[in-house]
Amino acid sequence: MPRHSATAKAARRPLDRQRVVRAAVDLADEQGIDALTMRRLAQALGVEAMSLYNHVSSKEDLLEGVADLVTSEFELPSFDADWKETLRQSASSAHEALLRHPWASSLIESRPSMGPARMRYVNAILGVLREAGFSLPQAAQAIMALDSHTYGFALQELSWAFDPADAATVAATFAQAIPRAEHPYLRELVELAAKADGQLSLDFSFGLDLILDGLERARHQA
Repeated sequence: MPRHSATAKAARRPLDRQRVVRAAVDLADEQGIDALTMRRLAQALGVEAMSLYNHVSSKEDLLEGVADLVTSEFELPSFDADWKETLRQSASSAHEALLRHPWASSLIESRPSMGPARMRYVNAILGVLREAGFSLPQAAQAIMALDSHTYGFALQELSWAFDPADAATVAATFAQAIPRAEHPYLRELVELAAKADGQLSLDFSFGLDLILDGLERARHQA
């Protein structure tokens, strides 16, 4: 089939909420969340902007759907697996999804309500913790700690002012600007980063394991 015929066929496909929200995620991935307007989304779908309101009630409703669609990419923890291992796998999956959608961390965390995917995700984490023997207050603190690390680490990675591939070069330059006599420990750390030999790197799993090990101790103490 000629390409223009395939495009025309796609344009004629009736809109539904899922298609609108998916297109919004694609637009945000390509141009950033600030570029996501009803007008641009309508252009991407080849429709009039007003027709979008047959499927989303407002821009806020669209953002709720976008946040929930990204959350649906997070792997749900399993009740049938070791609680630490399944939570580690679930958090790692969420971290990877947030890196795929660099704009999503702050959007998801800023939503005033939970969509279906977010509800399933939070309920599953709480359920795994409760079934593992954590009290409800402990489970609440645990999910806050896990979320803070998952979302915060992704935001930090995505906010670096330089490409991580250039970290060693940047660190080598930065080290020369740090007076060794005044800041010996900082200078030592930056010089280690400049070696680029794998001794110092961003490692999501390091902090995640600290949290999970701490939760295990708290569970036994309780």
